Amino acid sequence: MEFLTRTKWWAVPVIWLPVVCWLFAMSVRMGHTIQEVILMALFGVFVWTLIEYSLHRFLFHIETRSYWSNTAHYLIHGCHHKHPMDSLRLVFPPAGAAIICVPFWNVVAFFASPSTTPALFAGGLLGYVMYDCTHYYLHHGQPSKDPANHLKRYHLSHHFRIQDKGFGITSSLWDAVFGTLPSSKIAAKLS
Repeated sequence: MEFLTRTKWWAVPVIWLPVVCWLFAMSVRMGHTIQEVILMALFGVFVWTLIEYSLHRFLFHIETRSYWSNTAHYLIHGCHHKHPMDSLRLVFPPAGAAIICVPFWNVVAFFASPSTTPALFAGGLLGYVMYDCTHYYLHHGQPSKDPANHLKRYHLSHHFRIQDKGFGITSSLWDAVFGTLPSSKIAAKLS
């Protein structure tokens, strides 16, 4: 099953950006203006940042005790922490993402109207694409300027210094909100 955890980074935007565009177009065809779709997309991206933080903190770093839960955890996220520079273990495989899209779509559809659901979901999906591409870049890119340089130091600190803090990948916003920013001493070193 481990081969299912390996994905080239470019597969994520190649597969999901056309879906994002199609979903935005659906909301436009259902009567929303471009400005409304942009606002829904921004809201979807914002919600994605909370989902990103929550998944990383509460699922990817869950304490496991049994053989099967340890194995599942390793396949989901542990292999990434064991091999953080493995370029094939930095983005979420599209097949797994497609499966997870179904319940997320249903949650959005429960709270939104039929015409706003596609744009809101597309915003979240766009946030996911941005997250995966950012995550890959933070591991393999060589940013020389902020904010990318800061994000790289922040994320690599999570990997190599203090793994129970700094769960945000694309932003430290939710770490600040929920008190999981690295200590000020470590944060000062990251600046």
